[in-house]
Amino acid sequence: MRIFLSFVVLLVFCADLLTAQRRKRGKKAEEEITQTLEVPKDPPAAVVGDSQRFVYLNAPLSAKGLLSQQTRDGLKSLRRLAKGATILKIRAFVAGTGDLRRVQAIVSEEFTDWRAPLPALTTILVGGLPLEGAQVLLEAVAVEKKPVNPHGVVLFSGQQVTSKEPLEKIEPIFRTSLDNLSTAVKGVGITDADVLRVTCFSSALGDHAQQRQLLAERFPKAAHTIVQVLRGLTTGLVECEAVGRAAASTGAPMKMMNPAGLEASPNYSQAVILNAPKVILSGGQMAFRAEPADIRLAFERLGKTVEQAGGSLKRTAMTSYYPLATSTIDKIRQIRFEYLDKAQPPASTMLLFEGLPSMDASFVMEVIALP
Repeated sequence: MRIFLSFVVLLVFCADLLTAQRRKRGKKAEEEITQTLEVPKDPPAAVVGDSQRFVYLNAPLSAKGLLSQQTRDGLKSLRRLAKGATILKIRAFVAGTGDLRRVQAIVSEEFTDWRAPLPALTTILVGGLPLEGAQVLLEAVAVEKKPVNPHGVVLFSGQQVTSKEPLEKIEPIFRTSLDNLSTAVKGVGITDADVLRVTCFSSALGDHAQQRQLLAERFPKAAHTIVQVLRGLTTGLVECEAVGRAAASTGAPMKMMNPAGLEASPNYSQAVILNAPKVILSGGQMAFRAEPADIRLAFERLGKTVEQAGGSLKRTAMTSYYPLATSTIDKIRQIRFEYLDKAQPPASTMLLFEGLPSMDASFVMEVIALP
């Protein structure tokens, strides 16, 4: 009996030892798996493409799920719409309380899984999107394998129209902004049907269905974007910018224009025609804090990014600024021509927005530039 009991004890001990060893090996394996997880890659600070091969895509809005799911679904839609074209740049407008940093992580994960080059990225928090429950709207610039714009593209500055009163329904000033955009379009020798993308920034979305209808009627072949820039604006505002297909060669890779019928400003061009095999599209460059030194540092960093891609800020075709305070706008205006060419001012859009991916950021900017 004693021998039998000793044998049983020995078996139990061996079983416990074997279980402990298995647990130890399992834990070690889990630790090894965790240690080999890859950190999502950062998107490139700038990308390069041929303006004759640019195409402009918008992912359809969706209210399914939250920010992460909508971002993944939107990226998959862009990939389908691209039909094999390489996506170079994404601009993400986010609404709601989701973490804007998730957009960058998801873009990196999805493109890495697809074994595709990562696009440059700009992410901005907006006041709202024209679909209840939608949390992200994705715009993309892709490059086709063959030319689709034989004479390049035209970049149009935002056409801002305001009212002194806060407006829940802004169809009248929305229509005026589109009228001004049409004037710019015709002034460079193209038609409304040649417009490839229109992005409208608005103070309210109460009549967004009418806004979408106006866009579809006026620019039938364009990808359309409507976003509310800020919640609770005390004045009415609409600013629509666009990209079109150039009608004829200008004989130069970049030509600034100010069509008749629109205000001519010394600080920006109403339209810029680009026809170059090498166009630099930057991602969003954030500025932290809003003192003049901070703004200059952001421009210097963006300048280095553009230079590393083979371009120059002095050859900027378009600037887009997304500041969070009016005082920041004033400082950007005071400083920008220390880095840009005032003799050939780029097209431009600059409006206040809700937020940025960093709590410390005062504004983000992006440029389109040439060597």
